[in-house]
Amino acid sequence: MSTAVTAYAAPSPKAPLERTTIERRAPGEYDVVIEIAFTGICHTDIHQVHEGWAEGVFPMVPGHEIAGVVTAVGPGVTRHSVGDRVGVGCFVDSCRRCEYCRAGEEQFCREGAVWTYNARDPRTDEPTYGGYSTHIVVDENYVLRVPDGLSLDEAAPLMCAGITTYAPLARWETGPGSKVAVVGLGGLGHMAVKIGHARGAEVTVLSQSPRKKDDGLRLGADHFHATADPAVFTDLADAFDLILNTVSADLDLDAYLGLLRVDGAMVNVGLPETRSALFLSSLVMKRRSLAGSNIGGIRQTQEMLDFCARHRLAADVEVIPAEQINDAYERVVASDVRYRFVVDVASLRE
Repeated sequence: MSTAVTAYAAPSPKAPLERTTIERRAPGEYDVVIEIAFTGICHTDIHQVHEGWAEGVFPMVPGHEIAGVVTAVGPGVTRHSVGDRVGVGCFVDSCRRCEYCRAGEEQFCREGAVWTYNARDPRTDEPTYGGYSTHIVVDENYVLRVPDGLSLDEAAPLMCAGITTYAPLARWETGPGSKVAVVGLGGLGHMAVKIGHARGAEVTVLSQSPRKKDDGLRLGADHFHATADPAVFTDLADAFDLILNTVSADLDLDAYLGLLRVDGAMVNVGLPETRSALFLSSLVMKRRSLAGSNIGGIRQTQEMLDFCARHRLAADVEVIPAEQINDAYERVVASDVRYRFVVDVASLRE
């Protein structure tokens, strides 16, 4: 039988979120039941509730940065045990047969990864509901182990913000000798700085405003430049091997591409809601690349968690009760958080 649990949901597009009750499926043979302790608030949650990218499935329970404790397992589960500290990220299933799933890149599943929320559960055709809830039921293959040394509130944002920035920094082989620019110092950007620094790269923060300079340097950046000053784009021409763009705002791509060396790459993990444009000469003349990166697979996400534990990296968080989610959304849009809101799900049990 399914189980009723308390959640915070948007009943319709752009509507304020409110306390409600949802049904979680009965655990199957390979399922893990997780009592959620903390859930991060990602800017993606706001885009989805506002249907900024596509039509949504409502009522919508956002949240794909989930950390908690296993309370029950199905009879066939071998990867996790009751009492384990675990996490769940952006997807909860995939076809498991295509070349991408077999390669451990389930986020690119040919049949489509099953997103943690705002999707349909292939088992039931019911909406998937995310981490703004007291419990979740997930197949063991899509549940991550939270290493010792990471608290659950700090670990929760790593399930998206951590892997979203770790994956491109790993794929483009950043390390000692690499010059990396991070565009934006928000939830994603602050993790990019920490991870880039831990990998040994020379990290520069490019931010619209100088007010985050002290934070950027404290987080591990070697340099900070405010892009509101147009001279930055002249002074830093041909300076970087990699630019990691973490913002969802529209940028002058040609200006940023001009900051890359020959063979440099600009990798985008932020998603604007409008089309972007550029002159191809910005790429062709210096063999530059413009790329995107979409989270990471389960194997790499576990690798990222272990890396963060080993290097003592965690998100900078502001923990809030569920009743403050709507206020938090407004503050995220206003860039008024340092650097990730995390919902204390215990507040949903009161």
